[in-house]
Amino acid sequence: MNPLAKHPLRSEAGSSGAASASPAGPCSVVIFGAAGDLTKRLLVPALYNLANTGLVPEKFGLLGADIADLDAKHWTGSLREMLESFVGDPEAEDQIKQVDDAAWDRLRAHADYVQGDFTRDEFYETLKSRLEAIENSQGTGGNRLFYLAVADRFFAPIVEHLGKAGLVTEDESGGGTWRRIIIEKPFGHDLASAQDLNRRLLSVVDERQIYRIDHFLGKETVQNIMALRFGNGIFDPLWNRDRIDHVQITVAETVGVEGRAKFYEQAGALRDMVPNHVFQLVAMVAMEPPVGVRAEAIRDKKLELFSAIRTLRPEDAVRGQYGAGEVSGQSARGYREEPGVAADSNTETYVALRLAIDNWRWAGVPFYIRTGKHLSERMTEIAIRFRKQPLAPFQGASLDGLPPNWLVLRIQPDEGIAIEFEVKQPGQTMRLAPARMQFRYRDRFEPEPNVGYETLLYDCMIGDQTLFQRADMVEETWRVVGRVLDAWGRDRAADFPNYRSGSAGPDAADKLLADDEPTRRWRPVALDPAESGQ
Repeated sequence: MNPLAKHPLRSEAGSSGAASASPAGPCSVVIFGAAGDLTKRLLVPALYNLANTGLVPEKFGLLGADIADLDAKHWTGSLREMLESFVGDPEAEDQIKQVDDAAWDRLRAHADYVQGDFTRDEFYETLKSRLEAIENSQGTGGNRLFYLAVADRFFAPIVEHLGKAGLVTEDESGGGTWRRIIIEKPFGHDLASAQDLNRRLLSVVDERQIYRIDHFLGKETVQNIMALRFGNGIFDPLWNRDRIDHVQITVAETVGVEGRAKFYEQAGALRDMVPNHVFQLVAMVAMEPPVGVRAEAIRDKKLELFSAIRTLRPEDAVRGQYGAGEVSGQSARGYREEPGVAADSNTETYVALRLAIDNWRWAGVPFYIRTGKHLSERMTEIAIRFRKQPLAPFQGASLDGLPPNWLVLRIQPDEGIAIEFEVKQPGQTMRLAPARMQFRYRDRFEPEPNVGYETLLYDCMIGDQTLFQRADMVEETWRVVGRVLDAWGRDRAADFPNYRSGSAGPDAADKLLADDEPTRRWRPVALDPAESGQ
């Protein structure tokens, strides 16, 4: 199945099936940081998958830009080697069975490389001449997509240099030429830095030219949250404070910092995960129905939701840092023993938060979110707990003894949807037993190679900003977490490490739920939703 063939946000109203995707129009893609890990592991494999499904434009140019001393032959050769390393590797991002030579050759034939220093004006003159040569030879019509796969400190300087060189100025004569820029998180490190980044970017280009990418939103199961909510009439009457007790969102990782200590020591779990990945999941679950499938209609509703989230207080947050332990049957060292981490580091590798949403739909319904590294299992899950019945009409039955009903959306792995409810046990007496109905994507759809960037890159090429953040959305998410960041920055006396590698996180996280309601518990961090038993 083509991963773009059933884009849930690109369906036509009233149709029984989604619109099929067509190849994007002519364009050139320039990747800054072309020799980096992101380009090799994710961006070029995604472009290859698009080429393999016929969605890369026929008139297409790919220009890699980096300070590394390479030429086009050696650059594309290293990309091919990386792609081949994915074949048969169950841990690889791209689950391909083989590299299709014809698809790869089509992509390679359109690729070139330019070496230079991003901080120097002369580099952009070289880039301009090389890009114009590609546009003339490939017939791309001057449409340009600049992907900034570089450290965030380069975002504003590169865009300012592009503006100075006239590389992002759009054709206003009616020719329709477009120029777009993609940046990866982090979009700032706090509210002030996010505002400064937005100011500098918007002094060069318009908001409609900026695509702030979050690879979580490229996952089919994340996009399917909206299809589930707004494409099925059975859920809407239940999706509010009258029927929902609380919501739990878990993004658990088994990996540690994996050689990213320099970045992670500056970021920590909260900055790295919450204002972007996790809040996007919150938005998908909690946003109001959009007026239509237009990008701005959907993004407006997300902004409304973020604006309604109450600014977090320090008492609404728990932080943790992993110590030594065992993960997936292998011994694991503590965070402070990782290469490049200070022996007394108080950087959090785990965060749990209690969100309050001040709007009509969600008033009084807490959203509990948690994310961490070196946990017991790798999983991303949204679990919606419904309120208990007001009365148990069965003889001898007690409401306290009845398990709650859950709707569980599993994002990864083992993607699917489960509903947990009670049924009568066979026999002469009325005795209830938990039951589960479960849908798994693998049972319904044939899996396709997909690293999560295919939909997002394609959307950038066709100018669809639905799955991308706006400046005002970014600033609202930083506003929500700002007080907690400030408090943790002042308080250097965290008692770390406070959870064992391979566990579910620090014990203090349990209090966030129990303080609100003594019977509330986190669902287990487990591969199979059936293991929850709650």
